[in-house]
Amino acid sequence: MDHLADVKKYTSNVDEAAVAGMAKTYALVMSKADTRYVAASDPAEVKRVVDNFCKKKLGRKESDADLTAVVKAQCEKMKADRTKSRITVYYLVAEHFKALAMFHPKK
Repeated sequence: MDHLADVKKYTSNVDEAAVAGMAKTYALVMSKADTRYVAASDPAEVKRVVDNFCKKKLGRKESDADLTAVVKAQCEKMKADRTKSRITVYYLVAEHFKALAMFHPKK
């Protein structure tokens, strides 16, 4: 899958280094068909994104309700796409929190 092209469908001024860093970080997740996409209509899946990505990876401290609203808003942008790439959802959430730099490759 072309992660960069997918992200570009939903946002302008794409941070290509962040996309590349996310693709590397989540390569194992993206290699499995059952974890490659975010099931936005599944409350348990949205909670997983909130807990594992927003809280653990991004270190966000907002309430679960606020974080859930952010995740759902990003998924809403992608509603025309039946398969919501996990990388794209994560990118949009990280972009919302201005946290893309944390995915830049370490020098």
